[in-house]
Amino acid sequence: MTSDASNQAPATVAFPKNIKSFVKRAGRTTTGQAKAFEVWGPQFLLTYAPEPLNMAKAFALDGKDAAPAPVILEIGFGMGEATAHIAKVRPTDHFLCCEVHEPGVGALLKRIGEQDIHNIRILQHDAVEVIDNMLPLASLDGVHIFFPDPWHKSRHNKRRLIQTPLIAKLAARLKPGAYIHCATDWEPYAVQILEVLRAEPLLQNTASNDQGGYAIKPDYRPLTKFENRGLKLGHGVWDVVFKRI
Repeated sequence: MTSDASNQAPATVAFPKNIKSFVKRAGRTTTGQAKAFEVWGPQFLLTYAPEPLNMAKAFALDGKDAAPAPVILEIGFGMGEATAHIAKVRPTDHFLCCEVHEPGVGALLKRIGEQDIHNIRILQHDAVEVIDNMLPLASLDGVHIFFPDPWHKSRHNKRRLIQTPLIAKLAARLKPGAYIHCATDWEPYAVQILEVLRAEPLLQNTASNDQGGYAIKPDYRPLTKFENRGLKLGHGVWDVVFKRI
């Protein structure tokens, strides 16, 4: 794909008045996903509350508070394929995952149960409210935002998730040395993401200029079926990784 300025929103573009990290989409929850809510939901689904989240209790296992561990926030995990993979290859990290799409939440709960994963917790709630009200400053070791809706039409660019206000919130909640990793398969959005993250004074790019500012895909992020299909069709994928200074 080639960059198209008409499809880009400037780094300073404002959010709508009521910031949301999602748009509700229709979708049917399968029998297996519904069963996963019933069986695994009580252990792995957290309840939203406008107060700081106690990570030790949130990630408790068998009635015992969890030991301190790196906490990675994921915003929007789709059907949870990549999330489950990353949690398995990084078993000593804790993954706090926000998603409102019920079939996606059910699908990840099903993966958690079938693959015996213990280091994921899910908040089925707007990530912006979670960030504002549940995550203290300097409380995160990483943030993952993979393939957010690109909102292709220029008049819809203002709906894109990765914009200046959200990145400022996230940067403030990263510990020094922590990272934010974004990935997209829409080049105009990749350009915007890079512009927005470069403009945040608390963040520093991990990629060199000779890479165009884009990172080599970290080993922990898998190629999903959707991404593989796109690559076979010649579509690009851009990873952007910045760290908190």
